Amino acid sequence: MEKNNKKRLFYGSCFAIITTAFSFSIRAGILPELAVTFDLTAKQLGYINQMWFLGFPITMVIGGLFYHVIGPRNIMAFAFVAHSAGILLTIYSGGYIGLMISTLLIGLGNGCTEAACNPMIADSYQGKMMNTLMNRFHMWFPGGIVLGSLISYVMTGLNLGWEAQIWIFFIPTFLYAYMFYGQEFPKPRVEEAASVKANFKAMVSPMFIFIASCMALTAISEFGPTQWAQLVLEKSGAVPMLVLALITGIMAFGRYFGGEIVHRFDQSGVLLGSAIFTALGIFLLSSQTGGMIYVAAAIFAVGVCYFWPNMIGFVAEKIPKSGALGMSVVGAIGFFSTSIFQPIIGDWIDSARATATSMGLAGDALELEAGQETLKRMVVFPIILIVLFVILFFWIHQKKKSTPALTDSPRVNAG
Repeated sequence: MEKNNKKRLFYGSCFAIITTAFSFSIRAGILPELAVTFDLTAKQLGYINQMWFLGFPITMVIGGLFYHVIGPRNIMAFAFVAHSAGILLTIYSGGYIGLMISTLLIGLGNGCTEAACNPMIADSYQGKMMNTLMNRFHMWFPGGIVLGSLISYVMTGLNLGWEAQIWIFFIPTFLYAYMFYGQEFPKPRVEEAASVKANFKAMVSPMFIFIASCMALTAISEFGPTQWAQLVLEKSGAVPMLVLALITGIMAFGRYFGGEIVHRFDQSGVLLGSAIFTALGIFLLSSQTGGMIYVAAAIFAVGVCYFWPNMIGFVAEKIPKSGALGMSVVGAIGFFSTSIFQPIIGDWIDSARATATSMGLAGDALELEAGQETLKRMVVFPIILIVLFVILFFWIHQKKKSTPALTDSPRVNAG
């Protein structure tokens, strides 16, 4: 495959993941408007959010299983159809059910992007260049969220309406379709390490089950506060979409330069440190107001920055026989867990509002109390992770003593 063609496919992949990022950040920014426009409760907004996170693992797992049969061209063609249909249906949904279906379609398109672009980049490049471009590809998820958050903030300030913000999704969607159209895609290279049967065998090991269980908590620790930032921080004295932009900006920077930190402390040490910073960050978000919210957000960002890439990287390095399927399944578990918790978080907000009302609070004071109370409940996720990652840290170091060659440097699919 020609060099220029490989570059074009890589840039197309970056625009595809920016589409995913826009669908996360701009949707977070318009949640209050959707609630008012369609008279939705926070719990109903949670079910709508759930569809985004539910669509992701469905196509991630299916695409991961059949990538070598279907090929990236067909997977991304489906992604374009799902994204386009989801965008249009969101704008013309007319209410709750339409928003549920449209958000599921967008989630399916996002999952296709992960399923197709990761192995496509790995098949196009090798060695150091592949690892460099893989990390730069994934940098555009938080980077795209920064861009989307700022766009949503400006458009909301100009009173352009939530529909206009949804139309923005089409810009990166059409760009990735244009970049992929008519191109020759790399021929799939089946990983030498294992067959699907061997992948499944590795995935029933105690360590894989343990890390998959941890992934359920790391994902909701990251996506819970960020997806609901607009609602839970609206009356905190900070600008929620600027808080989201700050968090994801720090995440993008940290992921771009995070290789040396992982090399020094190993994934197990980094994950333990991440859980501590995340717990502290969420606690401060739940108890501070005004300018301190930005300080709390920065601490939270340092924590969640390395969760996703190191959970996936842990599987690639420490459980290599699980192969690409193992990485896809762990990622899918993260999104599925986040999907399950969306209506639960929405219910927490409704319940906190009811409690605050019974206490005689109203207006901004009520919303502030409800938001802080909801965040306090979210602290439990990283606190549990601190305990689990202490166990993992000693487990890995004990295993290193008994097995000097623990890793074999397979390719890393950092989220």
